[in-house]
Amino acid sequence: MTDAHRFFLDKADPGSWRALNGLSRKVHAAAEGAGLTPAVVELMNVRVSQLNACAYCLDMHVRLALKAGISGQQLAVLSAWREVDLYTEVERAALAIGEAATLLPDDETRLEELATARDALTDEQYSALQWAAVTINAFNRVSILSRHPVRHDPDLR
Repeated sequence: MTDAHRFFLDKADPGSWRALNGLSRKVHAAAEGAGLTPAVVELMNVRVSQLNACAYCLDMHVRLALKAGISGQQLAVLSAWREVDLYTEVERAALAIGEAATLLPDDETRLEELATARDALTDEQYSALQWAAVTINAFNRVSILSRHPVRHDPDLR
């Protein structure tokens, strides 16, 4: 696909794009107000973007996760997060919520995952992380449908 054939959904309807960004700002404010660190939210954003195979969002949120304090080791083993002891209880809850919102497993599995996450979080944190999962899924879909390009960054090693 050439650039001439790309259809940038965000550019085609900037009002809807601004509304989605406004939602994102509200969700980040709710997460902060609930006592969640940017690192927790970014870790979940990376995992959801992995599941959706959104290259553009992975590139952006890996950078943000590193800046927020997530270690390279945590990012390296993120797809196997259940198998390692590198994540806090809150991070694990966030990852479970992100996966449940993205994969939408059967009711029994989803309810079990969310109940475990729910036990580790306050009401405000639980709500904020669910909204964050919904929001990153929306951004992933916009970027995937638009085929947002990932630009080579020679300074990133």
